[in-house]
Amino acid sequence: MKVSVIVPAYNERENVLPLLREFDEFFKRHNLTDWEVIYVDDGSEDGTYEEALKYAPQFPFLKVLKHARNLGKTAAIITGFENSSGRYVAIYDADLQFVPDDILRMVQLMESEGYDIVTGRKVGKYEKAFVSKVYNTLNRWLFGVPVSDMNSMKVMRREVLEDIPLRKEWHRYMVALAWMYGYSVGEIDITLRPRKYGQSKYRGIGRVFVGVADLLAVWLYTTFIRKPLLTFGSIGTIFLTAGLIVGGVGILLRLQGHGYRPLLFLVVLLLIVGTMFWILALLGEVVASIYDEVRKLRHMLKRMRGRNPL
Repeated sequence: MKVSVIVPAYNERENVLPLLREFDEFFKRHNLTDWEVIYVDDGSEDGTYEEALKYAPQFPFLKVLKHARNLGKTAAIITGFENSSGRYVAIYDADLQFVPDDILRMVQLMESEGYDIVTGRKVGKYEKAFVSKVYNTLNRWLFGVPVSDMNSMKVMRREVLEDIPLRKEWHRYMVALAWMYGYSVGEIDITLRPRKYGQSKYRGIGRVFVGVADLLAVWLYTTFIRKPLLTFGSIGTIFLTAGLIVGGVGILLRLQGHGYRPLLFLVVLLLIVGTMFWILALLGEVVASIYDEVRKLRHMLKRMRGRNPL
């Protein structure tokens, strides 16, 4: 199988049949017999799973999966990936706002330019344009990813999804994580269509705060994994240096006959906090080295499975 299109869906019953018909027409028009669509219902309450399952016999490229309850888009992507077989994996929204032909263009760009992951730059009216701009600006600032739109349709090589960590709601940071893990990233303009049926699942001011919190979590995670000694050691050094400076000031004041006991408590606090951060830095180096060994072992096992599936 060349391409697996993963479609996470939550309460998208009205969009099921139009989406399947569009992919059916797309596959026939380009004679794509080695593509599959993996439709993952993430605990919908409107009969989305039953609707998709009903049409499965009609569309041989379709595979329908289901979560018993709503676990989030990241979990749906992971479930779809675990049941996929394509060399390339596309993440395609179930709301019909993207165009299947753009997936083919993205795959062709990957094959011609050698990118590991290609993301789409949305061209069209976008309801959350301001929030998306803030999010993408923060991503580029924190991670240095050389693309302008990271929260869009994506196509990637299979090994990218096998390698990067994905926790709850981390699907928004797949491009940043891939970049931090050393994979090459490209971008291409794609069409954004208005939603015809249903409502967006990502609305409300609360989503902004959740997104920023997750963004900081990903940044701290990747920074900690890469350079824990530098990260926590630097903080510890700042506290230790401040403690020594305050201690020196306290000694000078004492020699001049001015004793100030709270200053002594501050010195002790700064030295203890600085020491704790250095302990965290050393422990972090141990954790990072174990993590690197686990990654090496995982890649080794994948290569062994590739040579001998049994």
